[in-house]
Amino acid sequence: MRKTASLTKPRSQKSPENRQKSRSNQKSRARKSLRREATSAPATPLPSVRIPPPGSGKRGEQGHIAYLLRQAQAATRLTLERALADLGVTTPQFAVLTMLNAYPGLSGADVARVALLTPQTVGVIMSNLERDGAIKKTAHPVHGRVLQWTLTRRGSDVLAKCRHRVNAVERRLVAGLGAKAEITIRRWLSKIAADLQDDG
Repeated sequence: MRKTASLTKPRSQKSPENRQKSRSNQKSRARKSLRREATSAPATPLPSVRIPPPGSGKRGEQGHIAYLLRQAQAATRLTLERALADLGVTTPQFAVLTMLNAYPGLSGADVARVALLTPQTVGVIMSNLERDGAIKKTAHPVHGRVLQWTLTRRGSDVLAKCRHRVNAVERRLVAGLGAKAEITIRRWLSKIAADLQDDG
């Protein structure tokens, strides 16, 4: 008896490239299916979160000290900006005037360091203050290339007006504190800066 030819062809072996392509297509179809399910499912609205005001929750006594310092600094700066606005003086300008009054003859780099500002920012501030006649520069008696800065009479007058506003804000900051408590806080804040100055 003659053997009849089989009507079914033997399965062809898939090459590694084809098997990889097939798995990739399956994954792609699965991802598309999941996306369709995600978009068709009704979204569950998140409950509204109430942010606590400053002074409560994590923005109060439960908060990290570093955050509380930053929060206090931001609130103080905004209050000072509003207090000095009609004088046409910014808080960085006030810092520069204050430091030059306390330490006349500082260089621009020194001013940047003590006023906690970048050299670029201080360069712009001092150019504006010099243009307005509030500060003046002189060459260092030994290092002629180094410029020393001092207040002019106009600068002293501007600083005096600023101090009047700033002192009012500072009275609000220490309201309710006794003299000893205020000294303790000043020492604590100064110690933080001294202890952490070399970190980073």
